[in-house]
Amino acid sequence: MSDPQGLKSFHRETTGTVATGAFYVKSYHCISGGTAGDIIFRDGGASGTIVFQFNIGTGTQPIVLTLPGAGLLFETDIHVTLPATAKITTFYGK
Repeated sequence: MSDPQGLKSFHRETTGTVATGAFYVKSYHCISGGTAGDIIFRDGGASGTIVFQFNIGTGTQPIVLTLPGAGLLFETDIHVTLPATAKITTFYGK
């Protein structure tokens, strides 16, 4: 059965682009891997506009968040900056 919202997921273990094109970030699941720091989601690549940002500690507990409504709109692409050992799975769609 196909998903009418076109829900997709992408796992990253390094800083980089999650998806190219206009998408809504719906939720994410991340873990620090032992390195504290900020996870930064940008629209428009590594130097693009910050859409949201949050801090993670050194603990090993996963951080999971489902965003309300349609999610957060990224008009150009979804780019994520990660601390050294952090990992993130991002769920996104139209």
